[in-house]
Amino acid sequence: MALLADFENHRSRLWAVAYRITGSVADADDALQEAWLRWQHLPDDEAANPGAYLTAVVSRICFDQLGSARARRETYVGPWLPEPVVADAPGPEDRVTLDESVGIALLAVLERLTPAERTAFILHDVFAVPFGEIAEVVGRTPVSVRQLASRARRRVRAEAPRRSVDRDEHRRTVEAFLAAVLGADLDGLLAVLDPEVTWRSDGGGKVSAARRPVLGREKVARYVLGIGRGLDPLTMRLLLREVNGAPGLVFADPMGGRVSVFAFTVHEGRITEVDAVANPDKLRHLDVRAL
Repeated sequence: MALLADFENHRSRLWAVAYRITGSVADADDALQEAWLRWQHLPDDEAANPGAYLTAVVSRICFDQLGSARARRETYVGPWLPEPVVADAPGPEDRVTLDESVGIALLAVLERLTPAERTAFILHDVFAVPFGEIAEVVGRTPVSVRQLASRARRRVRAEAPRRSVDRDEHRRTVEAFLAAVLGADLDGLLAVLDPEVTWRSDGGGKVSAARRPVLGREKVARYVLGIGRGLDPLTMRLLLREVNGAPGLVFADPMGGRVSVFAFTVHEGRITEVDAVANPDKLRHLDVRAL
């Protein structure tokens, strides 16, 4: 029972580490399951610091997963986006700022890093794991890990999109987008979209989705309205939900079992990026009817 209690005490942090390293709900779940199996067979008094030990085990499992995942993604159809985490949207009083480290846009940037860079950046910059402990995970020296994290940090700063950290502003902007979509309001869409907005769709070749990013306010607005015209208003649901730590949208068709998840990047009251995940393989963890 003590082993289980120790593991459960650290489960939420372990899952957070695993998800940020892999960008996959399924892989994060698998990593925790494997870590639990190893933890059960650990000799007594082997881990003086259960949290640090389990973090290292989960991180090493995820680091190993990244190699095969990168190979699979080289043949992926269309843009690859992380598996979204969806929850009921909290009120603006629940959190003042947004958690950038779990945002879809940042996780997509992390895909451009090497597995070692990504692991070092997540563990050090997000979870404050010392370089010496990270070195054991990635099989490098602490000095090398420091360099990995520094390179990753520079790239993230250069490539991560500009964004608001104000939840109220983000939510108001997403609500304005939703109202314009439901009203088929082209002018309303143009007003809420940044002139250089980017729309990415991840259908994985399983469902209809743009296989290249849609760029620019006019093209994105017309693309969105085109999607809206193909939906059945009697069965579809467009819901404001928490998507990877920020207000986003879920499209659900309970009758047809279809679901798509939309994450937004907002800057100065306008949407600069939309990441739409429609690949059903990446949404298996969602309960469509409950949503």
